[in-house]
Amino acid sequence: MAHTLKQVSLNIPASPEDIAALEIGSIVYLNGVVYTAREGVYDLVMNKGRVLPNDLKELSNVNFHCSPAAAPNEDGGYIIGGVTATASFRFSKQMPDWLDLSESKIIIGKGGMRREDYKNVLAPRKVVYLSTVGYGTGALLGRGVKNVHAVHWLDELGIAQALWMFKVENFGPFIVDSDIKGNSLFVNQGEIVNQNIDKLYEGLKQPALHRYGETDDRKDELM
Repeated sequence: MAHTLKQVSLNIPASPEDIAALEIGSIVYLNGVVYTAREGVYDLVMNKGRVLPNDLKELSNVNFHCSPAAAPNEDGGYIIGGVTATASFRFSKQMPDWLDLSESKIIIGKGGMRREDYKNVLAPRKVVYLSTVGYGTGALLGRGVKNVHAVHWLDELGIAQALWMFKVENFGPFIVDSDIKGNSLFVNQGEIVNQNIDKLYEGLKQPALHRYGETDDRKDELM
């Protein structure tokens, strides 16, 4: 029998009850306002004293780590051709202070966070992590962006780093990677894979190493 993934539609800002009900492995679609913020915004606000947009906390508790494909239209607004997620683990050091300041409860990105971040950063604040599903989905996600509610620090930071506030409808799909207890789908599955990966190497000849830095010892691998 085929397994059917649970699908959830969330209105943003999401309530504590709705967030607590999210189960890892479920598929989520969002409706409301989602904002983008990454290292450029984090630096401006937390290190350089800029103030968050007045209506940000009121409208959204969802921070999307992404680079949008945006172009101005004839009406003075913007056309969003796609929204491409970026890797969230890059922002691990900034996340505790940002979450406390912004009061965001949902983080969207790709690739997940470090194991320690789920337990020590997200879970204590009852924050969940949603991941994009697969690669090359930027254009698909872009269809869920209905308009740009506002954009901040565009001239200063550029398109990729500015704080965009998107009005979205049926925005997704995203997969629930972590719940409010810090359980992570990616971490759990990674542990299962790692338990058996050594068996794949059993009986194989030692590889011929041609490039500087290559190794057949997995403990020495950089990635």
